[in-house]
Amino acid sequence: MIVRNPNQRVAVLVDVQNLYYSAKNLYGQKINFKNLLNVAVQGRVLTRAIAYVINAQPGEDNEFFEAVNNAGFEVKEKPLQTFFGGAKKGDWDVGIAMDAVRLSSKVDSIVLISGDGDFRPVVSYVQSVGCLVEVIAFEKTANNDLMKEADDFINIDELREDLLFKERRR
Repeated sequence: MIVRNPNQRVAVLVDVQNLYYSAKNLYGQKINFKNLLNVAVQGRVLTRAIAYVINAQPGEDNEFFEAVNNAGFEVKEKPLQTFFGGAKKGDWDVGIAMDAVRLSSKVDSIVLISGDGDFRPVVSYVQSVGCLVEVIAFEKTANNDLMKEADDFINIDELREDLLFKERRR
């Protein structure tokens, strides 16, 4: 557990795909992004809050992106890539990693909201330059080594009442 004080500057980086599918597969629910941001910041100085999303239907007005933005996040989006043969790919790992490295000299703590083990080298690097790294994820789907590497880990499973809500049927 790390010490948090009101003067700490934090940047919050959310791997939306990782979070979305964990919430959906584990609980059949969606994330309350406004409450998530409050859990991440914990009364400190928010420098940046960025949500990285894949847009499967570019050009369409997307309520989800707007809701995430209204919750206080800057939304960075990129289209889902479809390759010859039908394979699809969409991830922001390199973009999130680059932003974590760029922001690490401007903040006291990076709050990474993802359980993706691919972020371990980034966590290690950011810590080596003197920045704390906090990880928020579902423990059931988070990489064990990522959780251990982080300076602090917050388990969304323990905060389900505040961070999840059932999908509304149309």
